[in-house]
Amino acid sequence: MNVRRSAAALAASAVLCAGAAPAALADTAPPSPSAPPVIPSGLFGKADPTYDGVWRQSVALLAQRTAGAEPAPEAVRWLVAQQCADGGFASFRADAAKACDATTVLDTNATAVAVQALRTLGGQDATVRKAVDWLKSVQNADGGWSYVPGSPSEGSSTSLVISSLAVAGEKPADVKSKAGKSAYDGLLSFQLGCATEPAADRGAFGYQPADGKLAANADATAAAALAALGKGIVVEPAGTDTPATALACPAGTTDPAGAARGAAGYLAEALKKDGRLTAVTPGADQPTADTGNTADAVIALAAAGHRQSAAGALEWLKGNSAEWSKGNPAALGTLILAAHATGTDPKAFGGTDLVSALNATGPAPQASKTDATKVESKDDAGSGNQNIWWIVGAGAAAGMGIGILLSGRRKKNQL
Repeated sequence: MNVRRSAAALAASAVLCAGAAPAALADTAPPSPSAPPVIPSGLFGKADPTYDGVWRQSVALLAQRTAGAEPAPEAVRWLVAQQCADGGFASFRADAAKACDATTVLDTNATAVAVQALRTLGGQDATVRKAVDWLKSVQNADGGWSYVPGSPSEGSSTSLVISSLAVAGEKPADVKSKAGKSAYDGLLSFQLGCATEPAADRGAFGYQPADGKLAANADATAAAALAALGKGIVVEPAGTDTPATALACPAGTTDPAGAARGAAGYLAEALKKDGRLTAVTPGADQPTADTGNTADAVIALAAAGHRQSAAGALEWLKGNSAEWSKGNPAALGTLILAAHATGTDPKAFGGTDLVSALNATGPAPQASKTDATKVESKDDAGSGNQNIWWIVGAGAAAGMGIGILLSGRRKKNQL
């Protein structure tokens, strides 16, 4: 779902790709590491933004807004300037004054989360419209989306794009591919149905089929729950609280609302054991706490009206997320969004003031919440070539259980 990507995650995917490389390439010397880009003054975070600059900026801006602050104009300007002339966003462009060209790798996840941030902040209608039109233009024939256009659809990116379309005022059911498949057709194809074994995985969503079979993926499931509900990553606290239930079997579901219930049921059950989610990262043989996906699950359950089902995970986050989120604007922003969704004070989150910690990573917000800052849009000529083979390795890693790091939502530096 919504909080993905980091340099560490894509480095992991590069390892996977290297492991699958032809033997003829085995003796090829690896490329010399290049110096990390200079961190622009308007960008949140001090870590290398190559793979998550737009993602972490967008999440940080959304988190500041939910906390009642108006983001600094320079922070909004930086995000707007990242857009290419055709409407898409790359994960990060070090020189926004340089026109996008055939080497610019456009990214549906970065574009989608930027849509949510800029639509929520307001004053950026033209920028949002161009981004939405670009997302529509790269919809796959099956109704879904991939991380990098031109690749097969996957559950996390499809979900994130649908959420962003909904936030922008579109009706996902009416967004159809040239083959006539709707966005929801694409989404529902990733849900594990009543024939799934083990039964505990029923209702979950998968990232991408492996050998023709989908596996439950927490990141895709949390993102899909929001998408099926027509909601973005900013979730207003619900006035009601109902228990989450498993996918209704043997009937299953063929509609978004039923799909959301099934996804929420899977997440609630997965959280019961330890009050958190776990994942096996590349190179490890034992699962470890998956803090990012746990936060995403809390947001998804809150969005579905199941705050009690998320309560245990929320308490776990309060006591175990400080080190994971330290200095990381995407992680801090996600925790603030989880607090907001559950009606929790983000300034007293397990003894941590998440808002102050986030503000310390980037441009200080304006003193009070005022009318949305209007920033002049800056177009860049050219269009991006989206077919870069190595990015597909991210999908392989996501299918191995670290979806939140890779699905675009690209947001965390470590588990």
